[in-house]
Amino acid sequence: MSHWEADDARRRHMARFGRRDTAPELALRRELHRRGRRFFVDRRVSTRCRVRPDLVFPRARVAVFVDGCFWHYCEEHAHLPRANAELWRRKLLANRQRDAQNEAVLVSEGWRVLRFWEHGDPGAAATSVERELDRWDGITRSGGRPGAGRIP
Repeated sequence: MSHWEADDARRRHMARFGRRDTAPELALRRELHRRGRRFFVDRRVSTRCRVRPDLVFPRARVAVFVDGCFWHYCEEHAHLPRANAELWRRKLLANRQRDAQNEAVLVSEGWRVLRFWEHGDPGAAATSVERELDRWDGITRSGGRPGAGRIP
């Protein structure tokens, strides 16, 4: 059995940690909601990958991720556990590689992907999201084709 094939006790312990509704994600959701923006939460957007963005704006094809410093290996704040450090390093680097692959799939399907670190300012993140949504809104109002690819 590999280290990642968890026994029942470890599986129960890890199941207690949710993958959604984290404090940074909730802060961004509150800020966007306060600004009048509506969105879907934890919604699958592609059949080619299992990724579920934290926030989804389907009409604008904007997918938002709020990445945790540990699990997504933030270069500024990430730290490796002392026990099995090399194993954790490989695991966390694999997480980052998977993030990049999933993002490439979404971009190829016409999604604009925004990523924010958990340590970032939710107000600044909300402003970035609004900027993308306003850009999409401007294109659709001018007769452009929404979702036709990345918008510069």
